[in-house]
Amino acid sequence: MSTVVRRAPLLALPAVLFTLFTWQVVAHGPLLRLDARLSRALVHPDRFSEILSDLGNGQVAVPVLLLAIGYVLWRGRGSGVPRWWLPPLAAFVLMALVPAIVVPLKEWTARPGTPAVPPAVGYFPSGHTATAAVAYGSATLLLLPWLRSGAARRSLVGVCTALVLGVSYGLVRRGYHWPLDVVASWCLCTVLLTALSQVTTRSAISRSAVSGNTCRSSSGTPGSVSGPGSPTVSSDRAVRDRPHGARTSRGSSSSSDGPGSS
Repeated sequence: MSTVVRRAPLLALPAVLFTLFTWQVVAHGPLLRLDARLSRALVHPDRFSEILSDLGNGQVAVPVLLLAIGYVLWRGRGSGVPRWWLPPLAAFVLMALVPAIVVPLKEWTARPGTPAVPPAVGYFPSGHTATAAVAYGSATLLLLPWLRSGAARRSLVGVCTALVLGVSYGLVRRGYHWPLDVVASWCLCTVLLTALSQVTTRSAISRSAVSGNTCRSSSGTPGSVSGPGSPTVSSDRAVRDRPHGARTSRGSSSSSDGPGSS
């Protein structure tokens, strides 16, 4: 429960912002004028920005996620963790949900593109940004629990952040999207990835519990060394029983050799 409460702002705030941005686009609100001025200041098409924007293509980003899913399935199968397949499955479903969510929104809002692209509608929210954020973000969430060092985890998060920001910058710089299209996709994907992080966190906790139980079972506990079935206790009982048997034997011998014997 505490984890859910702690992550509630990551769900509520982006959801509210995404709703606000969508309303501004549909209502042609004043935020669009600020968006247009910002776009004019940032747009400068070049080859580098086009390459960055291409990193958000499904042909580039989705295979990265599939590789991460395959690796986690391979590692998880032999880990002994219950429902080890759930995080990879959740990431796969989340990636499939991106077009199912983004495409209807594009059709509904019908926002025109920037002057740098041919006349058309359907630019809000940015599908390339959503694809990059969910694909690279999901791959990062899947791989983080399997990395042991803090440096490796920080490096992975840094690479993911750089990829998403690079795609976002390339889309705006090249003029493929308005800045608001990109920011709206950030908000949407923050909600989606926060939901996925709940699944990956629970799976990591289960894996830690299984590893802890395995270590305790292999090393043994103090009680098992001196338990009822241990050799030490058996030998102690044998030592206690032998003198008693010896006294019984001497008592029997004395009875047979005494004066009243025949």
